[in-house]
Amino acid sequence: MTNIHDQAMNYVYQQVLQRLLSFFSRAERTALQLLIQRLAVAAGGMEHIGEFKVLAIQTGSRDSCYTLALLRAAQLTIATRAPATFRLRVATLRLNGSNPTALENIHRSYNALFVYDDPRVEVLMVDNREVLPFDHTAPISPAGRDCHRTNLLMLGHRRAWDGPLELWDDGYLATGEFYGYITRWNRGVDAMVSSDTPRQQKLFIEGLKRAAAKGGLELSNHPEPGYAGLFALLDELGSAGYQRFYTEDREESWRPAEQFETCRRATLIDIHDMLVGNLEERWPLLTEFLGFQADELAAQLSDNEYVSLPVSAHLRGLRSSFVQGRTYESGVAEYLQRALVMMRRKQLPERLCEQAVEAFGNPATLAELRTRAAAEAHRSFGLNEAQWVCLLFAPFVGKAATLERFLRQCHPGMLVALPELHRAMQGQPVAEQIVQWMVDVSGLPVGLIGKLYRTGPLPLNETVPVESASGDPDVEVDTGEDDTSMTGEWSAGR
Repeated sequence: MTNIHDQAMNYVYQQVLQRLLSFFSRAERTALQLLIQRLAVAAGGMEHIGEFKVLAIQTGSRDSCYTLALLRAAQLTIATRAPATFRLRVATLRLNGSNPTALENIHRSYNALFVYDDPRVEVLMVDNREVLPFDHTAPISPAGRDCHRTNLLMLGHRRAWDGPLELWDDGYLATGEFYGYITRWNRGVDAMVSSDTPRQQKLFIEGLKRAAAKGGLELSNHPEPGYAGLFALLDELGSAGYQRFYTEDREESWRPAEQFETCRRATLIDIHDMLVGNLEERWPLLTEFLGFQADELAAQLSDNEYVSLPVSAHLRGLRSSFVQGRTYESGVAEYLQRALVMMRRKQLPERLCEQAVEAFGNPATLAELRTRAAAEAHRSFGLNEAQWVCLLFAPFVGKAATLERFLRQCHPGMLVALPELHRAMQGQPVAEQIVQWMVDVSGLPVGLIGKLYRTGPLPLNETVPVESASGDPDVEVDTGEDDTSMTGEWSAGR
């Protein structure tokens, strides 16, 4: 670049910084200085800051956008004081079920922070284990969509039929792999920055271990709290999270393979203690500067990029109707009541509770909600209602121990074919109509159903415990199920 161009760009960056800082409170400006100090220490001194590369994960959630704004402010502030500043890698994982609004939020925040044209910033996304330049207009690849759909089903079926369905288990495993590999891509990074709270960190580590166990991978016990043991877990996980489900020729490898370092050198910089102020105070920065848009109810209640609130409520209704022998409406009502308990324990504004009641508690709109949620669940995950119901029953594991119950409840006309179904899962030849029915009702090829048949469910007492609705693991809440399973709350990228 010419000197004139450099001067022009530096002027633009200064303008971006000044406008960004104008949205910071006094406490946030203090936090910014502490962040700069923490980064300088991690780099080995300010004289080495220009050689230091930092990774930030961007999901399009409110907290990931806010964290990126704070990091960008640190990067541009250092640039005004020192000959060089740290380099920044911003990466996004593409998964099924992501809200399209999240990609727009990412794009708008990148534009506002002027990262696209800054050579000090890498803007990346990962789709089906391939590292690509970020493109908010690109849909997830068909191969990536099929892969995540299959992984969701395989992990979801690896549970006791009456156990909770954690739809985001594939997200935990995929995100764990993503962290491990994106830190090693293209000469790697020196540090990954996380603003997750200790509770969010705990939820993610527990979820990653639970999902790995469902994938047939036994991770060592890392007693360090929160993310202190994250990289040790990721090193152990590698790309083996799904190896039990596939043969080597079916599962994609990480690409471009030649650009990944063999060993990770990244450390973790935890900055959760630097996020000051409450959410209401952050909205001007998020909305006016970054252009962040969100359903406020969803942002407050779950902020889960994997499963939306309507889909979560819909699946609760399906479970109530088909598995528990009650009504769809009673399941949605139960979902609403648990949501309200959680919201009031968080002391959220009453107007949000009223929004939740209107969204999920209005009998006049419940049929419309079911139709819209079913369409969204099919569009996002590629599963129709019959396949969701099959997943809720998990009828194939443990030599199809609950298959007869599933057939009696949902497909009584297939009871006569029960011996043939068992033969098909044992790998014996059966009529093509039997095979096609199994594929249609489950969404899985018969070969993978056979793998489930030969695999037992993960016992409930071996799953990783999760927290109560209060967020305090020591508080007993009589809800019957963990509320994180209800709302889809998780940690990474919030």
